[in-house]
Amino acid sequence: MRVLLVDDESLALDRLETFFGDIEGVEIVGRAHDGDEALARIKELTPDLVILDVQMPGKNGLRAAADIDIEPRPEIVFVTAHEHYAPDAFDVDAADYLLKPVRFDRLRQAVDRARRRRTLRAAEARAGELEEQVEALKAGQAPRAHDDDGFWVPERHGQRRVPTDTIDWIEAARDYVLLHTSMRSHLLRITMATLEERLEGSQLIRVHRSAFVRPDKVTEVQRSGRTLSLVLNGGASVQVGPSYAADVKKALNLE
Repeated sequence: MRVLLVDDESLALDRLETFFGDIEGVEIVGRAHDGDEALARIKELTPDLVILDVQMPGKNGLRAAADIDIEPRPEIVFVTAHEHYAPDAFDVDAADYLLKPVRFDRLRQAVDRARRRRTLRAAEARAGELEEQVEALKAGQAPRAHDDDGFWVPERHGQRRVPTDTIDWIEAARDYVLLHTSMRSHLLRITMATLEERLEGSQLIRVHRSAFVRPDKVTEVQRSGRTLSLVLNGGASVQVGPSYAADVKKALNLE
């Protein structure tokens, strides 16, 4: 995967480039320091992925992303020190949204997600729904309506349904939550208390006051003193709250 790094701070670019040195299957093809330079470099280099800072002099990252007009469009991962840009970031179909200082595990997860999105983008849209309708038609039945097992999340041109069984983990982000799937993250305005009610009976379990996890996505359990952290198959690390530790151990069949 060919990657363009965009940030007005050279130290931030150096940090990202160091992280990318430990991620397999990527190549840094260039750097840019503002939105206008980023657009020029994107046309010149046609990268697969752009790591794009939000706050930059001149045209910021959000405006630059909205102005990308090449096909195929590169995947975008935003980085910023400010959470309040998240709704606008997902409004331009970003693959992920990372807060500074960027953590290596979250960067690797974002890259993996962008790679999958780029590979499967053409097949993603409504593939499951079409398959269900075809099978129903073969059986001489009317297509089955969706049940209520999922979330409608706002997008730039409407809303997208995110089935609960596609969500790997969820994290709180102030007044919002991020629903992380294998393909992308979705931003939803909902309280954790309401979310817990909605997820009752699902495969997602609460592991922290600000996080839910699907147990079958856990590949490693790490311990630091009395604190547990769950490593997911996408590379993300999620801390377990002390009051949730017993339930987590039971769900994972840990002694």
